[in-house]
Amino acid sequence: MKTDTQVQQDVLAELNWQPSVNAAKIGVEVKDGIVTLAGHVDSYAEKWDAERASQRVAGVRALATEIDVALPGSSRRNDVDIARAAESALQWTTFLPKDSVKIMVEGGWVTLTGEVNWEYQRQSASAAVRYLIGVTGVCDQIAIKPKVTAVAVKSDIEAALKRHAHGDAQKILVSVSGGDVTLAGTVPNWSERDKARNSAWATPGLKSVVDNINIGY
Repeated sequence: MKTDTQVQQDVLAELNWQPSVNAAKIGVEVKDGIVTLAGHVDSYAEKWDAERASQRVAGVRALATEIDVALPGSSRRNDVDIARAAESALQWTTFLPKDSVKIMVEGGWVTLTGEVNWEYQRQSASAAVRYLIGVTGVCDQIAIKPKVTAVAVKSDIEAALKRHAHGDAQKILVSVSGGDVTLAGTVPNWSERDKARNSAWATPGLKSVVDNINIGY
């Protein structure tokens, strides 16, 4: 099991390894495996990439982000321009049904609403606007239309976990209520936790996935 100092060193190394992140502007603190990132970055995309890089490190149990997005002058855009750019980006995203997602922009913060059929469609909408110039944050409020029964959802998720998990998929418990799924149990690392959550979200018609999976070393 890694000490907090080892986790901190590994997170710093991973941030330095990530080419889209200026690691010199980000501080890392670790206590009981909980990592806190603080500092200032030039774009929301850089903040997002820093978070993802930190989560890849073994030993990270949870992540708290206190990173501010301070746009340089060349990256500043007014809300109208950002909304237009976001609308165009969504129109060019083939995964999304036409007019399924609505956009609101306030202070550079983009809020997405609407309904789609699949989780990957919701993820593609967020990804389409995340890297636009001038964006300081993305709030995903897109809903997923429920289509299937709870029994079918549970069966599909459990089968997917067995196919995708490198460890013991039997240690992950799945409970379903309507279109809401709760995952529980213990996995050896964050990567396995992500695989379990992604396997659940790949099931059509889910509205939410509650991730209660613990990471044990």
